[in-house]
Amino acid sequence: MSEIAQSNGICTQITTVKLPAGNQDEVLSLMKERARFMATQPGFISVNLHRSKDGSHVVNYVQWTSADKLTAAHQSPEFRKRWPQFGEMAREIEPCLYDVVHVESA
Repeated sequence: MSEIAQSNGICTQITTVKLPAGNQDEVLSLMKERARFMATQPGFISVNLHRSKDGSHVVNYVQWTSADKLTAAHQSPEFRKRWPQFGEMAREIEPCLYDVVHVESA
């Protein structure tokens, strides 16, 4: 389960994926397959996929116990071998690591 809290030590990566028209479902299908693989890797906490209503973007919100474990999962031979086409399916892929600085809840 996602844990969004200030200073909880969790590594958060948010990736924005800009898509060509008409392939959001195909990209999401591939990202779900990748998410299932990542869920088996050491340090994995959660992944959340979001689709834009206009079909032009997907946002991937992932959490890991450390940035090193996240990097190791992305660099694993199996990950590299299974999804090389992902980069070909998107216009732009912008991953970035974030720190939570404020949370307000009801």
